[in-house]
Amino acid sequence: MGVRTALYWQVMIRINSEQAMREFGERIGRSVRGGEVIELIGDVGAGKTTFVRGLATGMGVTETVQSPSFTISRVYDTDDGRRLVHYDFYRLSDAGIMADELSEAMHDDKAVIVIEWADAVANVLPEERVTLTIRANADDTRMVEASVKGEVNRELEEQLQ
Repeated sequence: MGVRTALYWQVMIRINSEQAMREFGERIGRSVRGGEVIELIGDVGAGKTTFVRGLATGMGVTETVQSPSFTISRVYDTDDGRRLVHYDFYRLSDAGIMADELSEAMHDDKAVIVIEWADAVANVLPEERVTLTIRANADDTRMVEASVKGEVNRELEEQLQ
């Protein structure tokens, strides 16, 4: 059941398997147009990278998506000119120059930005973004709390139900 205000929408989604997490990401990937910022929150192993792999597939990325845990960022291009820019700030307490790179990428209306462990760049994140909080359950399912803020993200609401 979702909660809606003028520029804010929230829903809880149950994900029953790793494949279902990929499919969820793929649904979102088919809906993004560029200009979206997606913040992923969840413990190690929650399914964040699995979601991003699905998102990439839905966007038409043909490369193998890898976690940017050690490289901090990875960029994947699509045939239609969009880019998936995936950041992982897990190893950084201060983003330093990476905050500048992120800020620049967020001004690219062809880029879909996905950020894991965003605490190091909280001061750079836009108010208008999608936040997915993923929690692992004891039975290996996941609960995803999806919060959508802003007009640019309105098209995603349908896919988050």
